[in-house]
Amino acid sequence: MIPLVLILGTVGFRALGALGVRRFTTWPVAAAHAMAVMLVLTASAHFVPASVTVMPNHADMVRMVPPFLPYADALVYLTGVLELLGAAGLVIARTRKPAGYALAALFVGLLPANIHAAVADVPFAGGEATPLWQRIPEQLLYLAVALWVARTATTTTVKESVYA
Repeated sequence: MIPLVLILGTVGFRALGALGVRRFTTWPVAAAHAMAVMLVLTASAHFVPASVTVMPNHADMVRMVPPFLPYADALVYLTGVLELLGAAGLVIARTRKPAGYALAALFVGLLPANIHAAVADVPFAGGEATPLWQRIPEQLLYLAVALWVARTATTTTVKESVYA
């Protein structure tokens, strides 16, 4: 579901660019905004109380943290904040490049949690665990998009940043 937000969001934002919305005239900028939307959605799960069972919640995220990492509860909050900061960084033209690289590092750092969740069969949002064969390609997609956005981001003037 979440990869679809990224893919369809990218296509949707780029379609807006084709219709004349100057902010979305390039694929990387459209992808940056779609990834920001995706990150706001995924980050929200880090802060949702365990009593909410219709979507992933904080308790689900804590169970994903490998046992060798201390302070799982705090790490979940921290990664949620980092995802929100990354989302904000992607939509601001001047910070898009560093945000893309920082998010790429975050996605690499989150890989052990995704591997642990799949291997340990950690249920998510009251359902079954997401299998490893699905988690790894998803993480690679997010990593690739973050790097693509970062590598194609340009230094812009203040006037250009309004539209980028």
